[in-house]
Amino acid sequence: HRSRTVPPDEKKFGMARDTALPITIRRLTKTYGAITALDNVDLDIRAGEFLTLLGPSGSGKTTLLMTLAGFVQPDHGSLRFGDKEVVRLAPHKRDVGMVFQNYALFPHMDVKGNIAFPLRLRGVSHSDSARRVEAALEMVQLSGYGDRKVDQLSGGQRQRVALARALVFEPQIVLMDEPLSALDKTLRESMQIELRNLHNRLGMTTIYVTHDQREALTMSDRIAVINHGRVMQLDVPRTLYDRPANRFVAEFIGESTFLDVDVSQGQCQCEGTLIRTEGLPRDEGQCVLMLRPERLSILDDAPTADMNVFHGQIGQLVYQGDTFLLQVTLSSGRTLAVRAMTSGRNVVNIPSLGAPIRLGLAVQDTILLADPKE
Repeated sequence: HRSRTVPPDEKKFGMARDTALPITIRRLTKTYGAITALDNVDLDIRAGEFLTLLGPSGSGKTTLLMTLAGFVQPDHGSLRFGDKEVVRLAPHKRDVGMVFQNYALFPHMDVKGNIAFPLRLRGVSHSDSARRVEAALEMVQLSGYGDRKVDQLSGGQRQRVALARALVFEPQIVLMDEPLSALDKTLRESMQIELRNLHNRLGMTTIYVTHDQREALTMSDRIAVINHGRVMQLDVPRTLYDRPANRFVAEFIGESTFLDVDVSQGQCQCEGTLIRTEGLPRDEGQCVLMLRPERLSILDDAPTADMNVFHGQIGQLVYQGDTFLLQVTLSSGRTLAVRAMTSGRNVVNIPSLGAPIRLGLAVQDTILLADPKE
């Protein structure tokens, strides 16, 4: 990271991006009987980045986070914070901030007492602790709430207190385990932006766990998609969405339909017709075509030269406010999902139920995945 001028509020709180630590994970493995929770994980997390661990329940993402925190001991492997090996270090000696899914606030303490708790454990003086607590409250926009009890706070306010407690001792690494999952949709979306803005200001290395792909796309510098204890793909959000490495990633990030494709002698055949694509799989044979609903166009006129065309019939039409969701049945019986705008300059005429329809897919959006069962 380039050096930068630290804004006054960061100077007050004592944190700056230059103090953030990179994390290096090598061959990290954890088994529970016959279940492999982590399978030789290798991962490089950059200093000061916001990295999200994304995957379904049981994928290993929380096990990996808890291994970083020190609450889970791996069977073998290496874990380095900067230049320091920490894989056998006790949790309280790792100096990481942790925000739990249920916030884990102490109900018998007021807000100030909760936030000051990690400072008390570290032997910080009362005067310095009071200064840091006030700065942390200001940082999460809860100035004046220090004397309130936890049960007097809303869900969003409790989340802010948990965040302030994780940051008050100025850790170089912050770990978050689905901290927004208990909030309602509107509050969760606003807190996503607030968390991201706070990270941009303070610059600590942040590892965030979620199973919500939209949340991951909104907040992350990079995303590690995890399944069966393995990192399936690590990349920036747009690349994960536009160029997934395999079918699992394509299915987990966004909506997709898949059609079988035969690749032979440099030609691709799908649904009984030849299709064009910008890149072919290395090996010929069977692969799949990934179709995103918003990338399919409803064709009124003759298709342009850069379009692959599919013919079908409208089987279902659902109004969803800003878009229509169409279910189109192809001649093979396969069904595609298509999204069309309901207003704006890109509105098209939607045929009626049962009517024939032509769909166009731009060549640059014609993505073939060579490992359909991954």
